[in-house]
Amino acid sequence: MDGVIYLDNAATSYPKPEEVHDFMGSFYRTCGVNPGRSGCDMALQAEEMIRETRQALSRFFNPSLSASGAGKDPDRLVFTINATHALNMVLRGTLREGDHVVTTWMEHNSVIRPVNHLVRDHGVQASFLRPDPDGRLDPEEIRRAIQPNTRLVMVNHASNVTGVVQDIHAIGSVCAEAGVPFAVDTAQTAGVLPIDMAECHISFLCFTGHKGLMGPTGTGGVCVADDAQVASSVWGGTGVKSAHPFHLDEYPYRLEAGTLNLLGIAGLHAGQAWIGKRGLAAIHAHEMELCGLLLEGLSGIRGVRVIGPRTTDWRVATVSLTVEGYDPSDVGTILDVDHNIITRTGLQCAPLAHDHMGTSPRGTVRLSIGPFTTREEILAAVRALDAIARSGRARAAAQTGGLR
Repeated sequence: MDGVIYLDNAATSYPKPEEVHDFMGSFYRTCGVNPGRSGCDMALQAEEMIRETRQALSRFFNPSLSASGAGKDPDRLVFTINATHALNMVLRGTLREGDHVVTTWMEHNSVIRPVNHLVRDHGVQASFLRPDPDGRLDPEEIRRAIQPNTRLVMVNHASNVTGVVQDIHAIGSVCAEAGVPFAVDTAQTAGVLPIDMAECHISFLCFTGHKGLMGPTGTGGVCVADDAQVASSVWGGTGVKSAHPFHLDEYPYRLEAGTLNLLGIAGLHAGQAWIGKRGLAAIHAHEMELCGLLLEGLSGIRGVRVIGPRTTDWRVATVSLTVEGYDPSDVGTILDVDHNIITRTGLQCAPLAHDHMGTSPRGTVRLSIGPFTTREEILAAVRALDAIARSGRARAAAQTGGLR
């Protein structure tokens, strides 16, 4: 990867901290056995690492409870293989025939598709709410959309297309007043922005491990509030009470079945330690400083259109754009082949967001900044996009001259 500029952190963070690689390798070499399935020392150490990771993530997502001393039941931090799995688990575990769910046009397919399946196949009703031109949702729209049979409101914290951040504190307050559980997709914000489940009245916080949390792919989970309930949808071995004929109701077993991803959870454990050492505020400040530099540079390029917010307010460091005269996929190829810059093009698995932003069906070029992105890399990306835009203008001028 020498010389490559990686600007696709919204897909997965890269590189990972060396501490993550080191801990995963050393832990798996010494304790890579099945946790909770025997009483040997290695199995007990593996189970202890998992318990510590549950506790760390529970505190991470519930800082006000931790500060007050009330604490959060760490067993309600349940591990999954990714955020998609967690979101499906919540949707399928809370909605039944005749129930109503409220969500938005800014969602990822990990919400859109399971909601559509529940509507088509299981008699669930759904409302998809449209945000403002920048992609921000008015919390009062949530209030107006809630019906007597509404059983869930599900909103993504930040768009993976435009980076726009929703006011989950205000939305959560609306849900709490209406007595409706509130689920948040934090795939783009866990490890990037501070999130407090208690203060935001979040019933289900779904997260992925391989982005801002600095873990490996194949990790994620859902943190279930102490007063929320979700039905189990996966059944099997738990390592405890094996004679019981049905899956256990208590957490975390209620939502976990089979052997956990020990190596992946070890990566999450090390990622939590790295975030704690560096500081969430410092990580966010670094990313937003570079986002501001990117937005400033793009504003001076004729033919480049930024999709969504043009400032660093109410956003994460994910920027989508189009270049006049080019298909987004072609821009991505030129950035990769000619400039060694990795981006993401197309619809980014969020077709309704692109419909709303007017960028369907071809989508955008997405640049997403991470903790290891540098100022020099952002300036190089701006120069590359400027060169592509100038080339497009020259090509258009030549074509116009030829017609004359």
